[in-house]
Amino acid sequence: MTPLTGKTVFITGSSRGIGREIALICAEQGANVVIAAKSDQPHPKLPGTIHSVAQEVEDAGGKALAIKLDVRDEDAVQRAMQDAAEKFIGIDVLVNNASAISLSRLQDTDIKRFDLIHSINVRGTLVCSKAAIPYLKKSQNGHIITLSPPINLSSHWLKPYIPYTLTKYGMTLLTLGLAEELRGDGISATTLWPQTTIATAAIEFALDKDLLKRSRTPRIMAEAALEIIKSENLQLSGQTLIDESLLRDRGISDFEQFKFDPHAQDLMRDLFLDA
Repeated sequence: MTPLTGKTVFITGSSRGIGREIALICAEQGANVVIAAKSDQPHPKLPGTIHSVAQEVEDAGGKALAIKLDVRDEDAVQRAMQDAAEKFIGIDVLVNNASAISLSRLQDTDIKRFDLIHSINVRGTLVCSKAAIPYLKKSQNGHIITLSPPINLSSHWLKPYIPYTLTKYGMTLLTLGLAEELRGDGISATTLWPQTTIATAAIEFALDKDLLKRSRTPRIMAEAALEIIKSENLQLSGQTLIDESLLRDRGISDFEQFKFDPHAQDLMRDLFLDA
């Protein structure tokens, strides 16, 4: 048996990028994986749908359930959790990966745009977490993992893109609160954030295509997420974890394997992290 045999991992935003990679590494460990995302039809520019990832999960040795899901829809989220729990006899891990990015000053941000990123990042994370809790309480090692950064109150991070920062810090604050609210239920709640930028479609299209060469692959985040999932007895609960630091603590020292460009020398540190 592999470490996650029989465990069910519910991952939002998992049709591509980091969410997809976490789905695949969990499948390699024998998990049941719920691929919950909006992308159920091929996109002209972005590869991957919930169905293509479900097939990859099956090919990697896991069991898959593909669910078209908008995390802003509370009723749909509750139905998705119920469907997942009925198919796989429970839910053991929720990965709050779905997120929207918008790097603009408050003065340059349309309020409708802020409402969108807030509804996905903060409200979506809250809705999914609340819906998952009844099932996680029945797990022997329940986890909520949220992909958000440590709360860095340095002025140079507070200044440049207030709307996005508010939502990402909101996700972290929510998770830290859940760690305490759920401690008596034996459910771990942690955040996970990359040391460097990660080579995903968000980097390529929303930021700067040249950043891909200075980024790491999503696999490093998946490896770190796996370490969190395997942790027991609330060992990491309430922590804001960085992928590289966590993996170093687990004895991994070869980070060259995670470079998107093997020849890159100057990797880009991710947002909200200081040297």
